[in-house]
Amino acid sequence: MNVSNADTNQHTITHLFGLGIRRMTFDQANTELLSAARRTGEKTQVVVTPNVDHIVRLDQQPVFKALYAGADYIFADGMPIVWASKMSKNPLPERVTGADLFVSLCKGAAKEGLSIFILGGMPGQEGDLMDSFARVYPGLKVNILCPSMQFTPDGPEADAAIRQIRETQPAILFICLGMPKQEYFAFRYRSEQTTQNCPLILCVGAAMEFALGQKKRAPLWMQKMGLEWFWRLVSEPRRLWHRYTVQGSKFFGILLRERQHHK
Repeated sequence: MNVSNADTNQHTITHLFGLGIRRMTFDQANTELLSAARRTGEKTQVVVTPNVDHIVRLDQQPVFKALYAGADYIFADGMPIVWASKMSKNPLPERVTGADLFVSLCKGAAKEGLSIFILGGMPGQEGDLMDSFARVYPGLKVNILCPSMQFTPDGPEADAAIRQIRETQPAILFICLGMPKQEYFAFRYRSEQTTQNCPLILCVGAAMEFALGQKKRAPLWMQKMGLEWFWRLVSEPRRLWHRYTVQGSKFFGILLRERQHHK
């Protein structure tokens, strides 16, 4: 956690799995992030939303975890993380997902005339995505860059992306590249800014696909019961079976270790 945020917001932090997770409702988080998007002249703020898969992968990569933990805002995306927080003295009130933040912040940006930048999507898809945004979020000022499948956070494509983002100066940058590419790029961008030209960066994975109707989210009752992972597994079994079975099972060991920590 950045020192400035850690010092001024300790009363809103729940320490869990080695992360300082914001103890906010979704509405509070949305209001806070919209306010951050309006601010200029301050350091770029990075937002991450860990789920169970993230917690497992972070546990296996301590160097990356140290970087990830330095995000300015960390919100619990997965219901199991919210449930696990009941072990602490300061449980989380509810989950705050990247998919939901994407929708609410796009609506807020359109209403307030703030511009956004999207880094993600399939190569060459910019035109179709622009049409979709115009239909779903009329009036939203948006720029889109769909990198190649060979994109790396420290490569020449990333250099060009940073230049383009600086030129357009969006209020919000959504990075939809998947973990860990999106986080590495976000922290690189934040570290290289001598003067702020993008107040807020969110690492949101597949959020854009859900927001534009390219993929269907689980019914609300499944989301509230913590079964969204099952919906996604059934929807994309070949791509996600390893994440939600093999990787997901490792979470229980991490959970037991965390329980000992909170005794």
